[in-house]
Amino acid sequence: MELLVLVWRQYRWPFISVMALSLASAALGIGLIAFINQRLIETADTSLLVLPEFLGLLLLLMAVTLGSQLALTTLGHHFVYRLRSEFIKRILDTHVERIEQLGSASLLAGLTSDVRNITIAFVRLPELVQGIILTIGSAAYLWMLSGKMLLVTAIWIAVTIWGGFILVARVYKHMATLRETEDKLYTDFQTVLEGRKELTLNRERAEYVFNNLYIPDAQEYRHHIIRADTFHLSAVNWSNIMMLGAIGLVFWMANSLGWADTNVAATYSLTLLFLRTPLLSAVGALPTLLTAQVAFNKLNRFALAPFKAEFPRPQAFPNWQTLELRNVTFAYQDNAFSVGPINLTIKRGELLFLIGGNGSGKSTLAMLLTGLYQPQSGEILLDGKPVSGEQPEDYRKLFSAVFTDVWLFDQLLGPEGKPANPQLVEKWLAQLKMAHKLELNNGRILNLRLSKGQKKRVALLLALAEERDIILLDEWAADQDPHFRREFYQVLLPLMQEMGKTIFAISHDDHYFIHADRLLEMRSGLLSELTGEERDAASRDAVARTA
Repeated sequence: MELLVLVWRQYRWPFISVMALSLASAALGIGLIAFINQRLIETADTSLLVLPEFLGLLLLLMAVTLGSQLALTTLGHHFVYRLRSEFIKRILDTHVERIEQLGSASLLAGLTSDVRNITIAFVRLPELVQGIILTIGSAAYLWMLSGKMLLVTAIWIAVTIWGGFILVARVYKHMATLRETEDKLYTDFQTVLEGRKELTLNRERAEYVFNNLYIPDAQEYRHHIIRADTFHLSAVNWSNIMMLGAIGLVFWMANSLGWADTNVAATYSLTLLFLRTPLLSAVGALPTLLTAQVAFNKLNRFALAPFKAEFPRPQAFPNWQTLELRNVTFAYQDNAFSVGPINLTIKRGELLFLIGGNGSGKSTLAMLLTGLYQPQSGEILLDGKPVSGEQPEDYRKLFSAVFTDVWLFDQLLGPEGKPANPQLVEKWLAQLKMAHKLELNNGRILNLRLSKGQKKRVALLLALAEERDIILLDEWAADQDPHFRREFYQVLLPLMQEMGKTIFAISHDDHYFIHADRLLEMRSGLLSELTGEERDAASRDAVARTA
């Protein structure tokens, strides 16, 4: 299996050590049976010394078995830790466009359900390994007792394993379907949690979501999990019954066919009884390993960026004067919408407003401008030199942004990820009228239970604390009250310009367009600059421009 091959590649020598411990455990287990056979059955040793020897073997077997299982489990948890950490890092390194295509529900399912299934598999892996090794070791010991009986018993056990594998294959089939259904359920959970206010207001919609979205997916999940458990339990019980049948077969061969005496038959039966538990555990552990392989395949199908241990150290462009988008185009994967070709030159220190109707391409342009989307054609230039597509982090370091779907972090960070400048933070807390609202401790924001408008102010504080050259604001003022909206346009934006910031703001507030150095418009994916009478008309009535 690909999953075990990966463990072997990453942890070869620890894996070999664990296998050596497992072999020692199997050898001790078989040795204990041989001890019972020779000292307690065949010779019937009645001396008191046999009891300490027997107890010593038991304790040694327990210690080695426990050690091998703990070592294998620990190795598994190290692997899962590494797998989860690499998965998170790959998400961080993957283009935003790809993350948006996958959706947060499927990624969360990967981080929780898939990683959990892999973890469970590694917890059960010792049972599988012990079962396989003990089966091989026991077979060798049984061969020494009676080759003919071993041959018949081996055929019997082979039929047992073959039947178990047929049943387990059905388990795998349902587990694979089950994993796809889990993605649908995570989407349903997200709908219920994110839309809780709307669903509370509209009980008919809540009923529709529950009955038409959640219930069908939950029923599909229930169907496949029941089928998977049915085949799994059938495999376990099949193995159990067949192993008990093997004991009866042994005594039949010994007594009816005369292939062995009663002592050998008793030792055979004792060995099979000893083997029964690890073999059943191995059969029981196999579906978890198959489920883990399904989960591992699912993680690989996300097609995220390849893993790189280090974070890039982007180089700044400290003295740039112009930023240009030249013939830039971009189309979404389904080709439902495209923008461009876009031609735009931004001068350092400018204040630009971007207007346009819903769906005109404003947010897409913002993603292209900040380097979060990669142009499909055209190029981005700084001071006339093309920006390298191989190191987009250098270009992105120019920008801080507050998007409409802002996420608030609780740590204020300055340049290079260092603590934010306390004087700068204090100044902007006062300007944003948040000094009395926020409680800070060593640059950490302790209270984020704020209104939407206040959250936007905190997001702007976080952006300014980074001290980057360009600030992109996506309809930042839309959630502010009229008084603070005026404060934003008439006081805060000029103050940012005095700090040397270049500001690119998406806005619908036509009353304040007069404050912009330049007014841009997106319409049907195309960008134009409004000047003269067109700009005056837009400043008087932006609604007319989006009609």
